[in-house]
Amino acid sequence: MHDTDAAPHGPATAAVVLAGGAARRMGGADKPGLVVGGRTLLEGVVAAVRDHSPDSHVVVVGPERSSPAAEYVREDPPGGGPVPALRAGLARVHAARTALLAADLPHLRAADLAALEEAAAPGPGAVYSDAEGHPQWLTGLWHTEVLRGALERYEGASLRRLLGPLGPVLLRPADERAVADCDTPESLARARTDLDRPDHPDDG
Repeated sequence: MHDTDAAPHGPATAAVVLAGGAARRMGGADKPGLVVGGRTLLEGVVAAVRDHSPDSHVVVVGPERSSPAAEYVREDPPGGGPVPALRAGLARVHAARTALLAADLPHLRAADLAALEEAAAPGPGAVYSDAEGHPQWLTGLWHTEVLRGALERYEGASLRRLLGPLGPVLLRPADERAVADCDTPESLARARTDLDRPDHPDDG
């Protein structure tokens, strides 16, 4: 069982949230700091993690911010890409399971993480796929030692080539929007249309 690798004390699940990208398709904006539904994109992702597991250790790989509360680290070099960012974040994790998440998932909820955790239990991990069946590598949950071992053996820069050979369970989200990130001004506008409405069911 992978869970035997957990520290005897402390949370069973941690999260590494990648928040240091250049956001070129957004004109270089501070994407994790953009406000959707009354909070920043990064705050929303961390809130989903804490709603799922209140004592989770959250490691944000990116510039330090006053909110949300988390442990902030930087990859070396800063902006070096998702694999160096995962290395930097995972080095701070001591929990048995690690959610690997993008910082721009405005519709991600605790229930989505719970479903990933259940699907990951018997194997190396679980990752959501989009409507076309493509794995969304930054919306997944893994046994930490599986990730650690993969990083020790891998010298490349592709997250897909790092994680794909591990054979995670591919899971369709209950709500397709859970894997909808905000990579473009258009996707940001759609998320704001959805989440800025006072009567939206996700509010509150």
